[in-house]
Amino acid sequence: MDRLFIFDTTLRDGEQVPGCQLNTVEKIQVAKALELLGVDVIEAGFPVSSPGDFNSVVEISKAVTWPVICALTRGMVKDIDMAAEALRYAKRKRIHTGIGTSEYHIKYKFNSTQEEILERAVAATKYARKYVEDVEFYCEDAGRTENEYLARVVEAVIKAGATVVNIPDTTGYCLPAEFGAKIKYLMEHVDGIDKAIVSTHCHNDLGMATANTIAGITNGARQAELTVNGIGERAGNTSLEEVAMILKCHKHLGIETNINTQKIYSTSRMVSSLMNMPVQPNKAVVGRNAFAHSSGIHQDGVLKNVQTYEIMDPKDIGMDDNSIVLTARSGRAALKHRLQTLGVELDQERLDKVYREFLKLADRKKDISNDDILMLAGEGRKASLRIRLEYMQVTSGIGVRPVASVCLNIAGEKFEAAASGNGPVDAAIKAVKMIIHRQMTIQEFLIQAINRGSDDIGKVHMQVAYEGNIYYGFAANTDIIAASVEAFVDAINKFVK
Repeated sequence: MDRLFIFDTTLRDGEQVPGCQLNTVEKIQVAKALELLGVDVIEAGFPVSSPGDFNSVVEISKAVTWPVICALTRGMVKDIDMAAEALRYAKRKRIHTGIGTSEYHIKYKFNSTQEEILERAVAATKYARKYVEDVEFYCEDAGRTENEYLARVVEAVIKAGATVVNIPDTTGYCLPAEFGAKIKYLMEHVDGIDKAIVSTHCHNDLGMATANTIAGITNGARQAELTVNGIGERAGNTSLEEVAMILKCHKHLGIETNINTQKIYSTSRMVSSLMNMPVQPNKAVVGRNAFAHSSGIHQDGVLKNVQTYEIMDPKDIGMDDNSIVLTARSGRAALKHRLQTLGVELDQERLDKVYREFLKLADRKKDISNDDILMLAGEGRKASLRIRLEYMQVTSGIGVRPVASVCLNIAGEKFEAAASGNGPVDAAIKAVKMIIHRQMTIQEFLIQAINRGSDDIGKVHMQVAYEGNIYYGFAANTDIIAASVEAFVDAINKFVK
């Protein structure tokens, strides 16, 4: 079997999704899960971009043992210096540097020439090699770079010391046959290509990220840059779980990975929960409906032989198809088992608190879903917020002007206000604004039911504008008005110090 190296960029490219930023503790939690999943390389951040990113790379380097820890840079001396400093504790380290190579980047982004870009590429590679032996070079927008020039750049950086060359379809423009042919061209026309690993990094703007990645692999690429759940800039990146399971299902390709596929489902749910980014129900491999059959014809076939409509065993990705149903009569052991399946480990004290909240929710709901459980497990994060919703009372109805009374706990001190509005949510939001005394505007307000039914938990995602910046809030509650106000307060906590 041929070996494909899995480069996970969930904590760098994936975290660039608006509203999905993690703190350092949460990043370490994801990094440890990725290590258990079996990824070969973890791109931990872009150190020069912010003190938070720099610190995350430092702490992940300390926390993770065997995967290579990678730090992204531009092809600039200060970026590379900063990356090397952030990686000082990594057991195995890589600097990922590069520059745009397409005419769009050379002409409009850099106002430069092909020869000058080639010189800068070589200089950046050589400078990074002064710090580490493992240097990856990315040719940004390689998907739209003319093949002959791309081959010149790749050959030059390999001679300068690059151990991995990254060929990104940065804009998701390429067709699979076109991207595969690009990788094949490099394999056949670059002198010394055998001295480096060719990597793919495909975006999903036209829905072809996974197809392009597989086309690249079948034409010689031996590293794939992926994210859990396919999260990432714009329409996202290639999904780790899709590539891993494609290669597992298509053994005739003769390519294997180090991924422990039974950890896929729990890692997917952990990332979804921590980043407050729901997985679409019809998402390949990890979506809620990925193994669901509603058509009578399909149900009949599956009951006769599961392989009639399923090419994967749910257990292969760590999904228990005979999962224990959680109700108000379930004990701590059942709750702990479900949490572990979802990738959440709690100490006894925290488990006891979550269990008490679980019983309250189970009394209000008929069916307890995995998302419900993850929501309860994440409730502890509210305790660390400076501003918290202490209580709220709303009066509304037909022919009645909605009125809300709200109490906020701000750094231990309680503040109250009451307001009327066009509806109960509007009234409650106005009451919060009266306490906070800031000019802020809600620009996006999304309500999503986890399952279906009037007793269901609703998730609220909110985008709040304040002094020219955008802040994101999230909350979940069986009371949708409470969830809306909590999401608003969550966003406020991002800018009120």
